[in-house]
Amino acid sequence: MKKFLMEIVGEENVLDAPALLREYAEDFTEIEASSPDLVVFVETAEQVCRIVAEANARQIPLTPRAYGTNVGGLTIPSRGGIVLDMSRMNGLEIDADNMVAIAEPGVTQRQIKQRLIDENVPLTLGYSLAPPDTSIFANALLGGLTNRSLKYGDQSDWIAGLEVVLNDGTLAKTGAWAQRDTPPFGLVPFPDLSGLFVAWQGTTGLAVKMAFQLWPAHPLNKRLFVLTYGPRSTYKAMMCLCRAEICDDIGGLSWPAGKMMMGVKHPHPVPDPGEPTFFLYVDLTAEIEEEMAVKEKILRKILGELAEKGERYEAPLDVNQLVKVNPAMGKFAEFPTELDFLTKHGGGGLSWIGTYGPVPRFIEAAEACSAVMIERGFPPMIVSRPMRGGHFGVLRFITIFDKQKPDEVEKVKAVNLELLGMLADRGFVMYKTPAWAWKVLAPRLDPGMLALMKRVKRLMDPNGIFNPGKLED
Repeated sequence: MKKFLMEIVGEENVLDAPALLREYAEDFTEIEASSPDLVVFVETAEQVCRIVAEANARQIPLTPRAYGTNVGGLTIPSRGGIVLDMSRMNGLEIDADNMVAIAEPGVTQRQIKQRLIDENVPLTLGYSLAPPDTSIFANALLGGLTNRSLKYGDQSDWIAGLEVVLNDGTLAKTGAWAQRDTPPFGLVPFPDLSGLFVAWQGTTGLAVKMAFQLWPAHPLNKRLFVLTYGPRSTYKAMMCLCRAEICDDIGGLSWPAGKMMMGVKHPHPVPDPGEPTFFLYVDLTAEIEEEMAVKEKILRKILGELAEKGERYEAPLDVNQLVKVNPAMGKFAEFPTELDFLTKHGGGGLSWIGTYGPVPRFIEAAEACSAVMIERGFPPMIVSRPMRGGHFGVLRFITIFDKQKPDEVEKVKAVNLELLGMLADRGFVMYKTPAWAWKVLAPRLDPGMLALMKRVKRLMDPNGIFNPGKLED
């Protein structure tokens, strides 16, 4: 197989040295490392097609990877085989008239943002809290969220078409794009076959190109921070602001994130008495100053009415003012951003239980899960966002740890397992689900859905080559 691969991509693009393979054996998380047999850098869809066809014939596992920055072990090759490094597939087209971008897996958040600026395109997209040099393609395929998710849903909702490689090496398109000479304006009116590849973690086929929707960029933008005192006040405000329909984004973070951003490497699990325990950041956009003023007035009105009912908030502060007082706040001034207090803290470990679920249950879930984290010695770092107009939202619990200390790794495994069970009991569903978590969730799922998933998987990947070990084998 190695000789075949070198004929396709060149000898220099096939790695087999153990030291190089180790870089592909793990990610940020506590999930056990597992090395591939080979790593192959691919640059074109044609190369991927040829490799997939041959790997399928030989029943060799294939694990797709862009930048390996996920926190679910999703690109760890659990059964060896070949890692397809797709980071060099970074073709990008902007169709401003139809408000879509056509991207390959290696296109980063930084790249597309700069392209929109350089070409003076009055459009934007949503950015996740992942580092700037991570794949927007992967975030969309895995149903990740962005700072536009309040208005437009998770990023998979923006997909307007996919180009995918099937198990026999066939290249296929989904969506209206599949009709010749038709721009990728959406997934209908054809049957929505894109769903065969979205949130499947690369286990049904390999996507090599994606059309996704862009959104109008408004001339006026403002990010306001509101300090709050506890989950109840935070999520009451979040729900009311959703229904007012004035915000482009609402993010809620608990106090450990703020402490770490200010340089406190290891916040105490219990907050200092009297200090705010959460902060909301609220994004407002407008075409004219009068519109912005009205939105700010509504925001203050909502907070005032909640305060009259006993909730506690500090007055909204513009992020630009906060940056002048404390430059560390610059990490939240503009997205995408590098939250290096999470990714570069020295210990190397970063894990989460990230879930989607009903926003009205945020208060109870945040209180219960925070108590568990404190009991186990972890500061309760929470990231939350309402999505799709508030019909659901993300509630994520983050831990950082030293990967070189086995006792810390075991503590993280234990707390994650407990948190997942508590959240599932309250109607939350984990996204970008690691294999260990899928095993916990699968018994809770409708048997018919599990049976259907297995049928789809067998149909799309009869030889089990696509990212084996993920989801339900």
